[in-house]
Amino acid sequence: MGLAVETNSDLDRFETTGFVILKGFYPDGVVEAARRDAGELVDRFANRLMAAGEIMSGHADAPFETRLARICADAPDEAPSIFRKELHLAGMYEVFFHPPLLDIVETLLGEELRLYPNYSIRPKLPDHAPTLVLWHQDGGYTYKVHRDGDHSAETVDALRMINVWSPLVPAREDNGCMQFIPGTHRIGMARHENREHYLEITQEDLAPYVDQAVSIEMDPGDIVLFHNMLYHQGLPNRSDQVRWSMDWRYQDARQPTLRSTTGHLARSRLHPDKVVRDAGDWVRRSFQ
Repeated sequence: MGLAVETNSDLDRFETTGFVILKGFYPDGVVEAARRDAGELVDRFANRLMAAGEIMSGHADAPFETRLARICADAPDEAPSIFRKELHLAGMYEVFFHPPLLDIVETLLGEELRLYPNYSIRPKLPDHAPTLVLWHQDGGYTYKVHRDGDHSAETVDALRMINVWSPLVPAREDNGCMQFIPGTHRIGMARHENREHYLEITQEDLAPYVDQAVSIEMDPGDIVLFHNMLYHQGLPNRSDQVRWSMDWRYQDARQPTLRSTTGHLARSRLHPDKVVRDAGDWVRRSFQ
C-alpha cells in the first residue's frame, strides 16, 4: 500500500507540490501501539501532577480523545504542548522504523538514513494558544538555531530531508488539521519572526501564497510526507477533544544535522553497527 509513493505520479506530485498523502498506510496494530504509548505518556503526566498535589484525579476512565483535556482543565498551567524525549517506547519504534516507510524514504534520500533529532507526539488541546502552530517552514527552526553561527539559509535549504506527519485521531479543520501551501518548498528560505510560542513567516513573504493554502484532513493510519521547506501551519482546535498527532523527519545521514543533537541511524551500509536494531534497542536509547 505505502509503496505506491514509488510510482512516477506520486514522486512527481511530491516534487511539484512538496507533499504526498498516503491513506491507510499504517496497519491498525501500529496505530494502536502508538496510541497506547501516548496513553502511557498521559499516565506519567497525571501521576506526576497527582504526586505534586496539583490535581486530585488522573481521569483514568476518560477516553483517550478527552482525558488529557480533562486533566489540564484541573491544572491549566501544566498543559503540555509536546512530548519528545519521552518517545523511546516500543510502539514508537514501530512508527519510526516501519520497513515500508523506510523503503519509500530510501527511494527519495538514498540508503544512508537518519531519524532526525526532532520526533514528537503533539497533543493539541482545545483553544490552547501554546499548541497553535503558525505558518512556518521546518527549515526555519534549524536556520534560527544557527543563524549566528557558521550555517546560512542556503546551507539549511540544502538539507536532504523528508518530514512525516500522522494523526492518532481523525484530523479535521474543526480540531486543528494541518494546512499546506503547495509548491512553496521551491521558494527557498522565507523570513521568519519570533512569536510568543512559535516562529511565523513574515506577512511580506506569506501574503503572495496564503490564498493557495489547502487543508490536509487525515485519519489514523494515514501519513503525509512533506518537504522541509514547505510552508505549513496547524489550524486552531475548536473542538472539545484533543487532536493527537505524531511528526518526525528522516535525513540523508551523510549530511550534518546542523543541530547539537545527532539523531539515530535507521538504515546504513556505511555504519551498520550503529543502526537501531529493534524495539528493545530503541527503548534502551535516548534522545540525542
